[in-house]
Amino acid sequence: MTSVHHAHAAHDSHDHGPGCGHTQVPHGDHVDYAHDGHLHRAHEGHWDECEPATHTTHEGHDHRHGEDCGHASVLHGDHVDYLHDGHRHAEHAGHWDDH
Repeated sequence: MTSVHHAHAAHDSHDHGPGCGHTQVPHGDHVDYAHDGHLHRAHEGHWDECEPATHTTHEGHDHRHGEDCGHASVLHGDHVDYLHDGHRHAEHAGHWDDH
């Protein structure tokens, strides 16, 4: 899954990492950090916004995420993603998207 490369220019000198206080989100070959409704990843000495470049439906996902579903939730823009099996799911138009 490809992500769009957008440097997060307003990111202060905070370095994300284990124990930084932000939720760690496994994402392919790296870890994103949930911060102020955005997902950041380290990239060549700066922090990028880590957003999916495509709309990918998670086929065959019968589980309904929500409060008390057992999966960690992460605020992401105007919605909530749920961490599930090493990726994020977001409800969209009656189905779940992989992020």
